[in-house]
Amino acid sequence: MTAVAALALAACASAEPAPVADGDAPAEETLQVAFISFAVANTYDEPMLAEIERVAAENNIEITVFDGNLDPNLQVTLIQDVIASGQYDGMITQPVFGPALVDVVQQAIDAGLTVVNIDQILGDDFTTGATQLEGLAANVVFVPSDLGTKLGEQVVDACATQDLDPCNVAFLHDVKASAIGIALYDAFNAVIEGTPVTIVAEGETFYNPAAAQTAVSDILTANPDIDLIATSDQGLQGAVQAIESAGGALSDYLMVGYGGSVWSQQRVSEGAVYANVLQVPATEGRLGMEAMVDALRNGNNQGDVDPFADLPGGGVITQENAAEFTGEWAG
Repeated sequence: MTAVAALALAACASAEPAPVADGDAPAEETLQVAFISFAVANTYDEPMLAEIERVAAENNIEITVFDGNLDPNLQVTLIQDVIASGQYDGMITQPVFGPALVDVVQQAIDAGLTVVNIDQILGDDFTTGATQLEGLAANVVFVPSDLGTKLGEQVVDACATQDLDPCNVAFLHDVKASAIGIALYDAFNAVIEGTPVTIVAEGETFYNPAAAQTAVSDILTANPDIDLIATSDQGLQGAVQAIESAGGALSDYLMVGYGGSVWSQQRVSEGAVYANVLQVPATEGRLGMEAMVDALRNGNNQGDVDPFADLPGGGVITQENAAEFTGEWAG
């Protein structure tokens, strides 16, 4: 069972437990867990929430979803409300901006809530997946700098396949000023330094293919010598639309992305996209909720959990290994 909460929390009426028949084992107590979402209206978050709900339902746990709507200040308020309500046994966080949530999540832990963090870094170091807040039951995240490193490596490789020197790259940030975006871009630049890869144009997607289409159209008009486009899956979708709308051929451009969506896996398999760095929102949701169950039911803290540990190819989809991957979100 899942409820969606706004800022105000509805009061929960307690029901009398059903009598247990002689010889029957008593049913496990129904527990309440709050999920502080990055943004509910997000195709990336949909499979994450679906897995949280599935695992919760299998373990007699009810989930209430609080929509952060890409606003860290709103997430702080939502967590304060969760603490004040006294209704919840646990809380799963997916930070919009990790540094902003550290203090209020510590307050939740001090108030007795079991807390699991998933997907996004909770803290101010975006180069590590290690827990940065003592007391978490589990921490299941991707590391932005790792994403940027792998993206950079694939861009260098793609340019080398065509002996491009220089290799002129258009780089589309999702949100350029975000801490995640900065860490990713810094790691990307560290990889391409000293190679033929040259960033000649930048844009932003805001996780929106339509915004990416506009940005890429403007970039290609101003920079007709672009060889490669590097961006997220939403950005690549916009890039494809921009190229095709202008009557161009996708084969005129190399494309490298990150996200690992169903869309990108298909495009890599076809050869339209050179490579794509995987993200695993459904796996993160499943592992995070399983850790919550283990903590609440058994008193076990799982600590740092790597959602990429068992992926083939180091979590990078290429045309050669695309069949080994299953995209976890639509794109």
